Amino acid sequence: MKRALIWGLAIASALGLGLFLPVGQGTASAATAPYCGIYWGSLAKSADPQLGAGPVTNIRAGRHDCFDRLVFDIDGPPAKWSARYVDQVYQDGSGELVPLRGGAFLVIVVIADSFTSYVPQNQNEVVNVAGWQTFRQVALAGNFEGHYSIGLGVRARLPFRVFNLDGPGDGSRVVVDVAHRW
Repeated sequence: MKRALIWGLAIASALGLGLFLPVGQGTASAATAPYCGIYWGSLAKSADPQLGAGPVTNIRAGRHDCFDRLVFDIDGPPAKWSARYVDQVYQDGSGELVPLRGGAFLVIVVIADSFTSYVPQNQNEVVNVAGWQTFRQVALAGNFEGHYSIGLGVRARLPFRVFNLDGPGDGSRVVVDVAHRW
């Protein structure tokens, strides 16, 4: 009788502490589940596909349910790139401050043929992102010695990912997604 009582109390305590649940039940709540399944993080990222990329031909942006997206169109194979959060964004070559709107700043560098790369009409507003959930400003930070740099002002230091995509045609794309929240 004592043994059954002790086991009963042990099981009740384990259930109360959430140590085990009936089959099919999980312990994660909606509050602890990742936002939209995003596990990207906010640490620096880079890729070196060992290919020589052509010039950046365009920069565009799009809004999605869970993130804002920035796309670099490349005329050629996938590009080497790096992206990281910084305290300030500085212009390549001159070192002058690139003023950006936002609570946090990403600098994205694409290694590309800089002599024929895209020159936006307005270098301080490369893409109009006014009113977007995460993006605040996209500015050209440089096109110097094969380094095509963009400063991206975002609402806060949020998870992001960067990756290469093939196409269209013989071209490729560097894609930067920044989550709307953690």
